[in-house]
Amino acid sequence: MRRAALALLCLCLLLSGGCGSLPRAREMGDMALLRTMGVDAAGDGVEITASTGPRARGLAGEGEPSVLLSAGGESLSGACLAMQQMSDSYVFFGYVDQLLLGEELARSGVQPVLDYFARDRELGLGAQLWLIRGASAGQAVACGGEEGVDARLSTLRTDGEMGTAAVPRSAGEVWAGLLEQGCAFVPALSPEEGTLVQRGYGVLRDGRLAGWLDGLAARGLELLAERAPAEILTVRLPENTLSVKITGVRTRPSLAFQGERPVGLEVACQVEAELTEYRQRPGAAQLRQVQEMLEGQVRTRLERALEQLKAWGADCAGLGPRAALTHPGKWRHIQDQWDWWFEELDAQTAVEVTVHG
Repeated sequence: MRRAALALLCLCLLLSGGCGSLPRAREMGDMALLRTMGVDAAGDGVEITASTGPRARGLAGEGEPSVLLSAGGESLSGACLAMQQMSDSYVFFGYVDQLLLGEELARSGVQPVLDYFARDRELGLGAQLWLIRGASAGQAVACGGEEGVDARLSTLRTDGEMGTAAVPRSAGEVWAGLLEQGCAFVPALSPEEGTLVQRGYGVLRDGRLAGWLDGLAARGLELLAERAPAEILTVRLPENTLSVKITGVRTRPSLAFQGERPVGLEVACQVEAELTEYRQRPGAAQLRQVQEMLEGQVRTRLERALEQLKAWGADCAGLGPRAALTHPGKWRHIQDQWDWWFEELDAQTAVEVTVHG
């Protein structure tokens, strides 16, 4: 009984703040639960900008504007501590699920940020990763105003998973790609007129931004990664105009060898597509024409992406490791030099399109 009474007394002291050496417990209303974080290079250090998104307070859940915080430091951990010290609320990083990296930071190197997210107790690599093009991450986080950008980013992620927006990438996927292959691709955004718009993909090589993929090259990257591009293709015939949406992609890379030496890379792409619009339903002969013209459009996209990725030596779609499955012994002899081989090898494409509907 005496032990139980003593334990109860200690608990009361903790809750009442009776022990001067212990911190006072904070109420949930005193916490700033961050959802979005932007990281930028700032001189020899970094600057972080973070947002809570819209908040609810009280039993009725009245809406309150998002909290926007910004702080700098010589390191990311130092900037996070400075942000904590600046806020009237307890800043909690455990809910951050959107990570934005500014273009200048991406050019100097993203690995320290990803490593920090991997090690920190509150943060993690499950956050969705975005590169900000032509602006700072701070500008991107702030462009959502009182509503914040969290809802917009969540919508883009969901649309990407459904194939109607850019392919979403988590920080963990990008981190793993950089560690295993030395390169990775990340969807890019730009703040424009108070919202975030898609701007293709940024390609990272050795942890730094190698360049951007736009337009047809971006669509080609999606095909290489076996993702249906977020676009409607148009085929114009003399007597008919048709619109087609790609619904499925299967891309199979293969390597040709002479002895132990690779001499060629082939990318075979099988595409399933559906008719979405037409002036008149195509017959069998016209459908074959449509498929042939679509094969040319798909091939152009693949070639544009391969041309740019080879120039950077960045096989961010993992073509080499995937092709290695049929030549595991020979792959072991070249995998450490694959970046160089990827640049040097002649890449051929083979495309087959099947249109339904």
